Amino acid sequence: MGMEVGVVELVRTGWIAGTLPILIASLPLSCLNSFHDIVLGFAKRGKILQSSSSKRFTVPQKFFCHFYVLAVVWTTLLLATTWTYAYKMVPLNSDPFLYSTFANRITGGSHILSWRKSPSIPIGYRYSVWRSVFLLLLMEVQVVKRLIETIFVFKYSSTARMHIFGYLTGLFFYTAAPLSLCCNHIPEVYNYSVNGLAEFIVKGKKYTMQDLDFNWLEFTSSLLKLGWLQWIGAAIFFWGWIHQRRCHDILGSLREDSEQSDEYVIPHGDWFKFVSSPHYLAEIVIYAGLVVASGGADLTIWLLFGFVVSNLVFAAAETHRWYLQKFRSYPRNRRAIIPFLY
Repeated sequence: MGMEVGVVELVRTGWIAGTLPILIASLPLSCLNSFHDIVLGFAKRGKILQSSSSKRFTVPQKFFCHFYVLAVVWTTLLLATTWTYAYKMVPLNSDPFLYSTFANRITGGSHILSWRKSPSIPIGYRYSVWRSVFLLLLMEVQVVKRLIETIFVFKYSSTARMHIFGYLTGLFFYTAAPLSLCCNHIPEVYNYSVNGLAEFIVKGKKYTMQDLDFNWLEFTSSLLKLGWLQWIGAAIFFWGWIHQRRCHDILGSLREDSEQSDEYVIPHGDWFKFVSSPHYLAEIVIYAGLVVASGGADLTIWLLFGFVVSNLVFAAAETHRWYLQKFRSYPRNRRAIIPFLY
């Protein structure tokens, strides 16, 4: 319990610490102009940073790839361990008495997981674990797509830079975001994984297929027993996911010739008809889908969503201002990130 509270509180504190400066910097108060400029300086990258006179403390924008390599590895690890724990310990379609046998075997008869020897694991807890698996599965789809886009779609200019603080923030985000989707169950997943690994090391080659006791149908069937909110959330997620892919394809196509990668043109198509940063809007829709799929009762995921919204709205406002200053013919009916409103 102590470890769970520690991880949850640490992640929540991180989201609050990341969100508050952005919210304060966004307040329309003249006394905060200097603070706004400082926060904006940390957030600048690409074309926005190129218009700035200072390039100190920056890294190449192609380092974006680091975010998604980290995200894919970390999310895959969390998904694999949480899904295996859910399948073995809290399935939605098995006799709860079976859990105690495996828990006792995996711990060598110790009391590390002794609470699972109860024949009645709360159904709410079991569904909560499987919701985390579902959320991590969606996150895996997102980060794999972003990694592929970073490698094959985007053509970063050799002069494109981003602030080192923005780079570190990205590393934090793609560490904390997947963790936020399952942090309520990290202690159990960790103990299960460590004890399972220990038993595997002890048994070595004696570990048989019967010990693994794996069935693909059972491995996935519990996901189908989740509620309607999870599937509505998934539909919202993929709605944003598809539009983000389209908008990224449009942005990537604007730089077919890498030698002309410093030249910018006005993007058109898909949600660019309505806003200047539709890929940011789509990202917000994606994380809104995760909130819905979570059931909407997890404060950690709400704080994650709050960080995503505040960060992207702040960045989109500056991008919109850049477009208006750069192009005299820029469509005046476009908003920054929220269609028809902002």
